[in-house]
Amino acid sequence: MAPTAYSGSVPGPKACPGSSLQVLLLYAVVVLIWGSTWAAIPFQLGTVAEEVSVGYRFGLAALALYAFAYASRRPLRLPANAFPFVFLQGALLFCINYFFVYYGTAYLTSGIVAVLFSGILILNAIFERLFFGRTIDARFWLAAAVGISGIGLIFSTEISDFSFSDQSIRGGMLVLCGTLIASLGNMAAVSNTKRGLPVVAVNAHAMAFAAMLALLIAAALGKRLEFSPRADYILSLLYLAVFGSAVAFGCYLALLRLIGAARASYSSVLFPVVALLISTVFEGYRWTIPAAVGMLLTLVGNWLILSQRKNNPVSYTH
Repeated sequence: MAPTAYSGSVPGPKACPGSSLQVLLLYAVVVLIWGSTWAAIPFQLGTVAEEVSVGYRFGLAALALYAFAYASRRPLRLPANAFPFVFLQGALLFCINYFFVYYGTAYLTSGIVAVLFSGILILNAIFERLFFGRTIDARFWLAAAVGISGIGLIFSTEISDFSFSDQSIRGGMLVLCGTLIASLGNMAAVSNTKRGLPVVAVNAHAMAFAAMLALLIAAALGKRLEFSPRADYILSLLYLAVFGSAVAFGCYLALLRLIGAARASYSSVLFPVVALLISTVFEGYRWTIPAAVGMLLTLVGNWLILSQRKNNPVSYTH
């Protein structure tokens, strides 16, 4: 994934007035929406094949972005040579990684999935360095260690109950493959960002490609292209498509443009915290001391990420 021609640098949190507030707002939207999607995803499982539901989700998300672009008169045209990486972003970030994570979730508890997926922090940092020459400082690695430790404490009971059975190992490998693919999708998004392509146009086309690819894969696997008329399936699908995809991914990629993929992906550490706070209110989740300490560690890690000293602009070597 070689860097494309690029001049200048992507502005960091203090590259322009008010951008620190912009970063915080984007970060908050991403965390709150994706943290709440944990409550919506279970309603997508069961009747309709996972591949088909992913196709529906991103097809509706693409339609929502096309409608938004038309209403706001935003450009949708992209140069022809941009489409290979736009397709790659769609395939990796909006399609294939979801398959692997969903497949792995069938064998694992949500806590184990959260711990494994938090590895995207490390992968993004490594791949940004490998593909784009992005330097990651010691403060990031400290924050990553603190955040992942916090996630481990939050789900310490599930980790202690983890069984190294064949099915659990299979589930873990599937989730790790999904995490790796999602990280590579982030790198495709970085490449598109480096070219200065508009986020709405890139996401709209990438999600349309992802939807078509998901449905083609479903058909190739012999999955039935059916739809569930249940209200909970439809409402959760609309939430995941509009907010969990069109809005959240737009904010996430705007955040990636401002602070880089490694720091932007740190938001994933807070997703389980939001999910558990929602569970506390609606499902009576009872916090333990390790879980409370873990939540505090994730907050400390996020403070380390978002209060990075000097806030240098995000730049890449050529």
